[in-house]
Amino acid sequence: MYKTHHPAVLPLRNGVSPSCVALPSAGQGSMLDFLAQRLPAVSRAQWLERLEAAEVVDEYGAVVTPERAFQPGIRLYYYRSLPDEPQLPFEEAVLYQDEHLLVADKPHFMPVTPSGRYLHQTLLVRLKQRLGLAELSPLHRIDRETAGLVLFSVQRSTRGLYQALFRDRQITKHYEAVAPWRADVAFPREHRSRLEESPQFFRMHEVPGTPNTHTRMDLLEVTGDWARYRLSPITGKRHQLRVHMAALGLPLRNDAFYPVVNDPPEGDYSSPLQLLAQSLEFTDPLTGERRHFESARSLQPLG
Repeated sequence: MYKTHHPAVLPLRNGVSPSCVALPSAGQGSMLDFLAQRLPAVSRAQWLERLEAAEVVDEYGAVVTPERAFQPGIRLYYYRSLPDEPQLPFEEAVLYQDEHLLVADKPHFMPVTPSGRYLHQTLLVRLKQRLGLAELSPLHRIDRETAGLVLFSVQRSTRGLYQALFRDRQITKHYEAVAPWRADVAFPREHRSRLEESPQFFRMHEVPGTPNTHTRMDLLEVTGDWARYRLSPITGKRHQLRVHMAALGLPLRNDAFYPVVNDPPEGDYSSPLQLLAQSLEFTDPLTGERRHFESARSLQPLG
């Protein structure tokens, strides 16, 4: 699936930008045949409904009809939809916005971008719909289960400057986490290891080899068997903080993936993962100004 740089053929609709698919250089049959075969997550009957409703257009803006013949190399645009999407009873907050940047404060359980069974209930689509920012794009990601700060680019023309901050590790990120306390694990500490995708594709795990992850860890407070930690990732691998803490025998409170999978049933929001993207700090590449943002959210009390 391709991402267009000029999605003018279809406008933003309810916060959803059009998706794009390119036809290969050879093929036969109809456009309907191609879409049903290439994108089978949508049934042939559903594709027929979309085509008959004029909801698929080509790169020139012409409506694609069901009987239209396959055209090699052309691009088609359409809107993704999820009729049975779960509704999230939480609200995001915008902490800062200018013509180039937006800082959002995300609640637990909300994905940053569309994936799987979530589309309209994602942070990106909600913000696009609320603010009408068609070019809005996240500069980094945090897990659906994690709350806190997410930095967005507002316009494509300056996006690369801010993406370079993450690529070159010029952004300081601090997280807070609640996990067990163990007297035999000393803090502060530097945790380095090699993370790779595990046989369960949705989980990561530590393996022997040259480290590709690095987290600075500090102990903030202890109450009984629980403690609050500051976790500062130097690298940004998927689930890095969760895996690193679990590897120390200190799995985060309410972690449904580590050390074992214990995913709550759909609609159960009673036990949010105790991990918060608490602050971001960097020098703005456009203005030279030092930027510092802090989440207004907090984790559960210790105890």
